[in-house]
Amino acid sequence: MANILVVEDNRDLAFGLRNNLEIEGYTVHVAVDGPGGLDAARALRPDLVILDLMLPGMNGFQVLRTLRAEGRRTPVLVLTAKGEEADKVIGLRSGADDYVTKPFGVLELLARVEAILRRTAVAAVSEARIDSASDTFASSAEWGASGALRSVCFGDVEVRPAARTVVRGGEEVSLTPKEFDLLLALMGRKGAAASRLTLMREVWGHRAAVASRTVDTHIFELRRKLEAEPSDPVHILTVHKVGYRFRA
Repeated sequence: MANILVVEDNRDLAFGLRNNLEIEGYTVHVAVDGPGGLDAARALRPDLVILDLMLPGMNGFQVLRTLRAEGRRTPVLVLTAKGEEADKVIGLRSGADDYVTKPFGVLELLARVEAILRRTAVAAVSEARIDSASDTFASSAEWGASGALRSVCFGDVEVRPAARTVVRGGEEVSLTPKEFDLLLALMGRKGAAASRLTLMREVWGHRAAVASRTVDTHIFELRRKLEAEPSDPVHILTVHKVGYRFRA
């Protein structure tokens, strides 16, 4: 079963999380401050980190950014305070895979954990998405001599699936893993609309019963990074009462 690291300074909450996760069969480790959580993530190499943002010694943002700066792609589920929308956005920009708002229900948390862990290792997922993207992007992609997909272009943006990089105006754009996966999911539909629930299942693996604004937040970030006018997008479009679609 998966190994989960819980980084939470509230010992009662940490105990409750550990107890409920262990009941589900997970192996759980607990750290009670930022430096301890960072050290544990490095040493244990867990399958998932559940990370509180308000931690002594080093806050959750710093822990997350340090892990990502070190090239560690361990999935991270952040715990945010109720109503702190800015924390959610900053957490996702820093590389978090998802968030849960306190106070949260145990069933919701377990559903998020299950959804994240249902995915295979990040490298395997990336390869699968690249393979599935190859046929979809055939009409607009550049192909190398070996027949491998090299790039897809729209506007002044170039998407390089094999390298999981995006270049805009000649400069590389930093996308989080989930932002990149969401971009591929939208582009792969050849202009067709996708609902939020469809994107949640496809990119995050969430079941339809789990409601979240995660998709909207990631769309906001993609527009901010890739659209000339994020408030008036021409490529990443909202479809009223449906969801989103991509237009080259």
